Amino acid sequence: MKQKICILGSTGSIGTQALDVIREHSDRYEAYALTANTRWELLARQAREFHPVAVVIADERYYEPLQEALADTDIKVWTGVRALDEIVEAEPITAVLTAMVGFAGLSPTIHAIKARKKICLANKETLVVAGELICQLAGEYHTPILPVDSEHSAIFQSLAGEGDNEIEKILLTASGGPFRLKSMEEIAKVTKADALKHPTWDMGAKITIDSASMMNKGFEVIEAKWLFGVPAEKIQVLVHPQSIVHSAVQFVDGSVKAQLGVPDMRLPIQYAFSYPDRLPLTGERLDLFRHPLEFFEPDLEKFRCLALAFEAIRQGGNMPCIVNAANEIVNRAFLEDRCRFLQMAEIIEKTMQRATFNANPDYEVYVETDKEARRIAAEML
Repeated sequence: MKQKICILGSTGSIGTQALDVIREHSDRYEAYALTANTRWELLARQAREFHPVAVVIADERYYEPLQEALADTDIKVWTGVRALDEIVEAEPITAVLTAMVGFAGLSPTIHAIKARKKICLANKETLVVAGELICQLAGEYHTPILPVDSEHSAIFQSLAGEGDNEIEKILLTASGGPFRLKSMEEIAKVTKADALKHPTWDMGAKITIDSASMMNKGFEVIEAKWLFGVPAEKIQVLVHPQSIVHSAVQFVDGSVKAQLGVPDMRLPIQYAFSYPDRLPLTGERLDLFRHPLEFFEPDLEKFRCLALAFEAIRQGGNMPCIVNAANEIVNRAFLEDRCRFLQMAEIIEKTMQRATFNANPDYEVYVETDKEARRIAAEML
């Protein structure tokens, strides 16, 4: 039987590449439901090609034009944030790809876990904000969580067949972004256009800015802690400009296993869909004769956001939620030319100091923390 997949965020970078995988393996996968936030025109085109049972446009302003665009089909059109929570619970769905960006992905992911759907996790904020809660629910409902981030997929692949063998260290690679070789003086003057020029990956604007500040890598450290049950002090970030070694695991005997490949997000997406099987995938192949492999330590003074993420892990509780909320605010402000690049870390750090800390948060606390931290960060802009 075909896997029936719900893609939360089908119009974004991960979502569109997931549809590439479904298109290539239409004998195995079917897009049962597609969702978007505001990009209703692309969602309508996707719906016409893949003919899902339902589509959801989260922003209610675009419900009518989307409904009109699909009026001659039998595709159900829903709208609103609550519809995202409800669509993932649909009985026929076997897997949910959480490709939404930001805190908004938390609630539908929780609903999908409780509905016992396989989670293909591309929304890193879910584990950053509420890792302990998500892991608890996944255990309670016996719901598998398969990582889609290239780095976490690489770690997952490196651990395949290792059973309970002890991990000595996780080696989490980072490209270093476009500002790796720039001085602090140069970074102080960078623009939005500069930051959006990622050297190796083609991603959405939000994650590209997070990559430039290395906050993205800080979030991935938090995500790895929860996904693989490894304390942060056993996770080492390596700047690897070529983005060929997607991440690695070092075991207690000193052996290191890594997953290598060209930068292509379709591979981890497909592996999450097909695990434990490997399916053919068209595309470029890695040629190690043409690619040098270099590794450097990250500069935590220059990339202050990465240091703040480690501090959030150290404090625990709702502090990662505070960092995520403040980062979403400053990231958007930078993209809208309302915030300087280095100012992002300054505002995040001050928000960490001012927001209410809770050592034992539940879901309601996360929601309130998110609101409070966003307000504090916005007031400083």
